Amino acid sequence: MAKIQLPSSLMHLAGDRREIDVPGGTVLEVLRGLVAESPSLSGWVLDERGALRPHVAVFVDGAQAAGDQPLGPAALVQVVPAISGGSEREVEVLAGTRKGLFVLRGPRGGRLRLAARVFAGQPVEYAVRDPRTGRVFAAVTHGQYGPHLFASDDPTAPEEAWERNAGPAFPTEADGAVERIWVVEPGVEDGVLWAGVAPAALFRSADGGRTWELNRALWDEPSRPGWQGGFGGLCLHSICPWPGEPERLAVGVSSAGVWLTDDGGRSWRRGVRGLVPRYVPEEARPTTTMFCIHSLRRAPLEPSTLYMQFHGGVYRSDDAGESWIDIAPGLPADFGFPVAIDPHDPARAFVIPLVADYDRVTPDGRLRVYETRDRGASWRALGEGLPQNGSYLTVLRQAFGHDGENPLGLYFGAESGELFASGDGGESWALAAERLPPILSVRASRLGA
Repeated sequence: MAKIQLPSSLMHLAGDRREIDVPGGTVLEVLRGLVAESPSLSGWVLDERGALRPHVAVFVDGAQAAGDQPLGPAALVQVVPAISGGSEREVEVLAGTRKGLFVLRGPRGGRLRLAARVFAGQPVEYAVRDPRTGRVFAAVTHGQYGPHLFASDDPTAPEEAWERNAGPAFPTEADGAVERIWVVEPGVEDGVLWAGVAPAALFRSADGGRTWELNRALWDEPSRPGWQGGFGGLCLHSICPWPGEPERLAVGVSSAGVWLTDDGGRSWRRGVRGLVPRYVPEEARPTTTMFCIHSLRRAPLEPSTLYMQFHGGVYRSDDAGESWIDIAPGLPADFGFPVAIDPHDPARAFVIPLVADYDRVTPDGRLRVYETRDRGASWRALGEGLPQNGSYLTVLRQAFGHDGENPLGLYFGAESGELFASGDGGESWALAAERLPPILSVRASRLGA
């Protein structure tokens, strides 16, 4: 029987346990037993082949060991982040830009170094690391050859080493063509991924992103002929799974509203009660389908709570998206694109206001993130370390993310090419990178986790 000792960054995946007794005769045998005993660790220490991840190191009784090393009685097996993967305090930020994917690494809340740039010259609409497997997905829109989804276990690998997935792509009978892949979202079940595209459609993969299937119920929704796109086109850009309940899903479509399913996508209903589309004449609002959702996020610890940045409004839902409450009072402006939620606190959310749809820049030339800790009853400006004079920036809907840690690390990028970071939940900020191409998406995760 070996005793496995986990780093603090993995303890929460094993029921907050630091030491676990697991039987096995070799290092790999006990690590595989660990994953079997604590399935939430799947994909973190071992890859999908059952091999040790390249940026994870193992020590046995104080000496670094290989996977096939035999274990003696009562061996102490310590799992730690390898030096090549950064320290426990390092973060990886995937910044999708109009000119490639920038893989940035460094201290939380500090200056980041460029680890790699791939897909040079091509718009990378979105890039994300699947926390279950560590695999990175990048949605790339080539100017001549259209949109493609690529995947790699190592985002710093050369472009030719990335795997191009078979889809998302419409079947012939659907009479559609993918123009842009807006988002890729890990699902609840093992191997399940969701993708949102333009024209507004939802795809599902059951094999880790290698192949994709169109959700026909939403594509064939009878109201679809009346859907109209926003400035960015008719797109499905937000996907909110329900933790622990794979049949329940909420998606945001610009500009056709929030759509909800309780049966895994076999049927859908619209959830827009309480939303006020001020850009539509008042007399037309009761019958309009033009609900321009900019961003939609679900609170993981309280899945019935969702937050939304609307085209003129910030809203909260307490009933899983069926109805919405205006929480914009207290903000300098209610227009904007992204919204972020603290995964540890359903009452805490963040937005980055812009003046209005006719002037999509930060109000008064001051760059500030606004935080609520009481579900939108009040808002507080967070600007320490951010430029507060002559800064007319625009932050797009996918360009604001967090690293999931506690205290929360926050990261956002602007169309002007600056990337800002906070390692203390927004209390202070630093310029993490600058002079990048216009930033389209920002997603962060801890290295060595």
